[in-house]
Amino acid sequence: MKTSPLGVGVTPLNQVRAVDGLTLMTGVMEGRYPAPPISKALGFWMSAVEKGRVVFDYEPVFDHYNPLGSVHGGVAATLLDSVMGCCIHTTLKAGTGYTTVEIKVNYVRAMTDKTGPVKAEGKVISVGSRIATSEGRLTDASGKLLAHGTTTCLIFPI
Repeated sequence: MKTSPLGVGVTPLNQVRAVDGLTLMTGVMEGRYPAPPISKALGFWMSAVEKGRVVFDYEPVFDHYNPLGSVHGGVAATLLDSVMGCCIHTTLKAGTGYTTVEIKVNYVRAMTDKTGPVKAEGKVISVGSRIATSEGRLTDASGKLLAHGTTTCLIFPI
């Protein structure tokens, strides 16, 4: 797993409030802010960020298997939830946060430890004053779709 020079942690809320979402997400990717603990637990990292778009990379591992012999669907759901929320965050002004209200995930292909590296890409669909929506795609190295989803997020002052 790639980690920022600051490692894993939680950025203090006063620092989060002080910067816009794109600055925060870029700072996490570049190591100026710590990566969130969930990224260490699952072994994913941010590899691209721009306004309205975020990409995470992940390498499926045996330790994430379910009883049926593939990576648990919750890993794909977490990757998609994270990337879809973070792409919305890139559009928010300083002092603004978000939380997931609803997520929909469609599983297309199973992941195993033989799948190789995968990418989760989130793109904004719409951002309003209180509600935002985005979509995400989880693909393998050859571009085959593994899962896709949509989310609705609530936007609020922090």
